[in-house]
Amino acid sequence: MLAITPIYAALIAILYVALSVKVILQRRSDKISVGDGGSKLMIKAIRTHSNCAEYAPIGLLLIAMVELQGAGSLTLHVLGLMLLAGRLLHAYGFGRTPQIVILRQLGMGLTFTAILVTAIANLVLAL
Repeated sequence: MLAITPIYAALIAILYVALSVKVILQRRSDKISVGDGGSKLMIKAIRTHSNCAEYAPIGLLLIAMVELQGAGSLTLHVLGLMLLAGRLLHAYGFGRTPQIVILRQLGMGLTFTAILVTAIANLVLAL
């Protein structure tokens, strides 16, 4: 049974919806129905949202598999917090104009670390 992963899945889902709303608001502001209309702000909003959609699912899936294999709650919370913090920092740093590059980089570093550590943990626990 999963008890910890759903916490981080819910929090990342809230972030995902917030990023979706940002895309919708930018569409309304720029009067763009489909695509990016060549608007740099629209492109940035779309890519900020898409980046979350690209990385969060694999991170959450890997954390869930580690949890199902019996990893301890502290380990799971550390992994979940790394993924959540990574996604928040990246979204904030990338989504600003101008970008806050260090936050974007830190966010991706945390995200990649969470994914790699959970991938390795899954291999170790499964073997």
